[in-house]
Amino acid sequence: MMSLDMDLLAVGSPQDVIEKVAEHLDCSPTSREVAEYFDQHDKLRHLRQEFLFPKVAELPPSDLSLVNGSEECIYFVGNSLGLQPKNVKKYIDEEIEKWAKTGAHGHTMGSQPWAWAENNLEDLMAKLVGAKAEEVALMNGLTVNLHLLMLAFYQPTAKRHKILLEDKAFPSDHYAVESQIRLRGFDPSTSMLLLKPREGEDTLRTEDIVSTIEREGHSIAVVMLSGVQYYTGQLFNMEAITKAGQAQGCYVGFDCAHAVGNAELRLHDWGVDFACWCTYKIFNQTSMKDLRKKSILLTGYLEYLIKHYYSRDESEPHKPYVHIITPSNPAERGCQLSLSFSLPIRAIFKELEKRGVACDMREPNVIRVAPVPLYNSFTDVHRFITVLETVLAASIVQHG
Repeated sequence: MMSLDMDLLAVGSPQDVIEKVAEHLDCSPTSREVAEYFDQHDKLRHLRQEFLFPKVAELPPSDLSLVNGSEECIYFVGNSLGLQPKNVKKYIDEEIEKWAKTGAHGHTMGSQPWAWAENNLEDLMAKLVGAKAEEVALMNGLTVNLHLLMLAFYQPTAKRHKILLEDKAFPSDHYAVESQIRLRGFDPSTSMLLLKPREGEDTLRTEDIVSTIEREGHSIAVVMLSGVQYYTGQLFNMEAITKAGQAQGCYVGFDCAHAVGNAELRLHDWGVDFACWCTYKIFNQTSMKDLRKKSILLTGYLEYLIKHYYSRDESEPHKPYVHIITPSNPAERGCQLSLSFSLPIRAIFKELEKRGVACDMREPNVIRVAPVPLYNSFTDVHRFITVLETVLAASIVQHG
C-alpha cells in the first residue's frame, strides 16, 4: 500500500499518485475515497490535533441556513493567519502567572527568562530557513525589520541606486522600498525597477529575472524580491537570483514571509545577503522535508480537482471556469493556489464565506486558497471542491 512517506519523485507527479491510488481503490480519482485514503496514510495527520479549528457557526460571515454550523470550517487562509496552536494559551498563561508572582524577577529567572527569550528559539528558527543560529535574530515586526535591513544594505550611489522588486510586490514591501529610496534622496520613479510578467502570462520567468539583473545590474544596488509571491503564489528560484545579483555586484535579499514554513529554504548555502520573515508555528514536531512532501501532494490534489471540474471548455462557453495563475510546477510554488474566475469574484468569495470556507481575496481578481500541510487534510480539499460546486451554481443563478 502506498503512503505519504513515499518518494514522490519515484512514483511520479501528484497527478500520477492520485491516479495510481484511484486505480488501487477501484474508484474515480475525484472520489472522496481518494482523499480519505491519503488522510489515513498521512504520517503528519496527528499534527492537526495540535490546532484549534473554528466551527462554521463561529465564523462571522457564515449563513447557518446554508451549512451545518457544528462542522469544522474549511480553513485555507493560513497565508494570512494560521490557526492557533492549542499550546499557545498554556504558554501565555505560564508567563502571565510568572509575572503575577515574581514581577520584574521574571526578566532573569524561571524556565524562560524574558530577557533572553529569543535564545531558546534561534536554533529552531535557523533550521526553518537553512541558516546558522548566529545569522538569525528574532525581533520587531516584518516591515520594521525590512526597513532596518535596507538601511544597512541599501547604500545608493549616483550610478548604482536602483532597487529591483516585482511589480506586484506585497504592498507594505512596495511602500518600504519607496520610503528607503526617498530617504536616500532619490526618486522612486527612476530608482524602483519593477519586474512584470510577459504579455499574456501571470508569473515571472526565472530567465527574465536573471536577464534583467544582467542587463541593469550596473545600476542596481539591491535586489529585493519575495520568496513566495503573495498574489500569484509563485516560489522564486532564490538561489539563481542570488547568484545573478551578486555576480553584478548587487546585494540580494528576500521577504520570506510567505516562504518560511512553506518551502525548504537554504538561505546560508544560497549565499543570500539578507532576509526577513514572520512565523509563529510549532514546526519542531516535524521536518520541512516531510511537510514539503505532503504539501506538494496536497496542493497537487487541489489543482487536480479544480482542473478536472473547472477547466475552460470552449465547447461549453457558458460553463463557469477557474483559472489557476500559480505555476503548475510544484517546484515553483508553495501550498497556495491563486484562483481567478469567469464569474464576478466578489460574489464567489462572499458565497464561499457564507458556507464556512475561510480563504482570502486579493485585488483585483484573485482568491487565494492555501491548504497548509501542518493541519489541513485531503478531505478538507475535497470538501472545498464540493462547496465550490454549490457556490458556482448559485453564482450562475444570480448573474445569469
